[in-house]
Amino acid sequence: MSIKIITDSACSLSKEVVEELDITVVPLTLQQGEESFIDGVDIDPEAMMNEMKEGKVYKTSQVSPAAFEEVFDKYINIYDTVIYIAFSSEISGTYQGSVIAKNHLLEKYEDIKSFDLEVIDTKCVALGSGLIVMWAAEMAKAGKNKEQIMEAVHYYSQNMEHVFTVDDLNYLYRGGRVSYTSAFVGGLLNIKPILNVEEGKLIPLEKIRSRKKALKRIVEIVRERGVNLDKQLVGINHGNDQEGAELLREMLEAELGVKKFMIQTLPGVIAAHTGPGTLSVFFLSTGMKDFN
Repeated sequence: MSIKIITDSACSLSKEVVEELDITVVPLTLQQGEESFIDGVDIDPEAMMNEMKEGKVYKTSQVSPAAFEEVFDKYINIYDTVIYIAFSSEISGTYQGSVIAKNHLLEKYEDIKSFDLEVIDTKCVALGSGLIVMWAAEMAKAGKNKEQIMEAVHYYSQNMEHVFTVDDLNYLYRGGRVSYTSAFVGGLLNIKPILNVEEGKLIPLEKIRSRKKALKRIVEIVRERGVNLDKQLVGINHGNDQEGAELLREMLEAELGVKKFMIQTLPGVIAAHTGPGTLSVFFLSTGMKDFN
């Protein structure tokens, strides 16, 4: 049985991983003023975040149902099963667009043929969804069947932890995640909030004074929530802050025994809302599982 894995550009996977595992990535769109950019294609996230530091504001647009339909229509004629793994529907309408596209294709081919297309809302963000996509694609490449892959995707989606901090609250304010007062006062007091993702939504956890203390607290939270961390692949996303990401990696390695990491710059569509200097950690609360 041939299985095709599709995701969106919010997944934060490297081009090398995407190519090696034959993952198709449907891009979201970024706008800056009158210009539009295809996420992950014709805009560099690091250059974009440098511009954000200079005051430029980027907005994002979800993938349209028509774009999804074009991609799905192509692969349902080639593969036995197509699985689209989406980032959180609570943060973007992209998942809903994929559902509309699927339903339209069901109507289109109602009297012609049947096809096997699944769309899954991970309720995860950035490498939180990216790691799930990667594991699903590895399973498909290894010859696992649809039921095994679907079970794994749902299991990892339900047990994926996200813990992150931002360097500047104004970006979250622009995205409607915090109030103007919180952003203003937070800037004055050097507040570095710690947030996580619950049921697909960004939820503030704590307010920490100084970045150093925020990173220390993140490591403590990973310790509290993680299981078998020395046997996991832990993801780290950063907002154009490789130095901060390496420091966080060193702390997780030294204090929690983590051995395997995937470190990636945030994709543009996520960085537009969290800003430069964001640092995030992704790990499983239950550890890895064998799906045989």
